Amino acid sequence: MARWFEGPLAAFDTETTGVDVERDRIVSAAVVVQDAEGGRVRTTRWLVNPGVPVPREATDVHGLTDDHLQRLGRWPAPVMDEIARALSEQAAAGRPLVVMNAPFDLTLLDRELRRHQASSLGRYLRDAPLRVLDPRVLDKHLDRYRKGRRTLTDLCAHYEVALDGAHDAAADAAASLGVVRAVGRRFAARLEELTVAELHSRQAVWHAAQARGLQAWFARNGSEEEVDPAWPVRPGQSVAAA
Repeated sequence: MARWFEGPLAAFDTETTGVDVERDRIVSAAVVVQDAEGGRVRTTRWLVNPGVPVPREATDVHGLTDDHLQRLGRWPAPVMDEIARALSEQAAAGRPLVVMNAPFDLTLLDRELRRHQASSLGRYLRDAPLRVLDPRVLDKHLDRYRKGRRTLTDLCAHYEVALDGAHDAAADAAASLGVVRAVGRRFAARLEELTVAELHSRQAVWHAAQARGLQAWFARNGSEEEVDPAWPVRPGQSVAAA
């Protein structure tokens, strides 16, 4: 029997107007599915006209301009519904969902659903909860003393995973999936006996511990920045309408 990191996986990624999950918007998203390690990757993409200006700083990252999104992007409400349904389908099929830095992408999707659908990600997933695999959380826990940054680009370099076209949602999702498989292989002795449900629960604990450590580091260095320990989705808040 294939181990979980050799079997079916899906992955999700977004590109956005910024890094504030309560206020910023999704401008593109992708879900990729791979039924077995080394198998063909199936990709679904969405391009969104967010209805708000895209800051230059965001465009410099992902290359998506206001003009491009206004001409080719779709309105957010139906897109957010489609994305949430796509994730629900993966959950119902029993495929673990890989999300790099899950509290960012999944929380932002939840806020977009609240904004445009008067709903939430939890409502879409009430019949089959997500089992999330977060390469950032896994790597930080399993190789906690390694020096250096742990962005997706850094993890791809460390685990020798190809990343073609960084900051494209489909490329980033596929690379995140590859990193999780590589992490699974490298730390198989510590991971292969865990079910994905067990691993999902443990990542919530690991992320909270990592957040406390980062919060303490900020305090020692005089920063008032707050680190949210919630994983994989931050608790819901009211959001401004579009």
